[in-house]
Amino acid sequence: MGLLASNIANASTPGFKAKDLDFQVALQAAEGPGGLSAAGIGNAVKYRNPMSPSMDGNTVELSTEQTAFAENAVQYQTTLSFLNGRINTLTRALRGE
Repeated sequence: MGLLASNIANASTPGFKAKDLDFQVALQAAEGPGGLSAAGIGNAVKYRNPMSPSMDGNTVELSTEQTAFAENAVQYQTTLSFLNGRINTLTRALRGE
């Protein structure tokens, strides 16, 4: 979500290049020896090619970024709710309820 937030924050910055995460590269880096590192994530960050670049060289497409941010927020909230339910279930089981 950090990359999306950065892209949104720089939507009006001339010459700013929108960034994205290559999930496949990040996953391979995480599965490698030593796990996930800052260098592994750095290799997974790519510049996004816009459908219609602006005249000032900025490649952020605000509607695309906002949609992706909203989707990530919903997925995060759903995952958090699921994990909270699992923790509550385990807690009740430990208490013998």
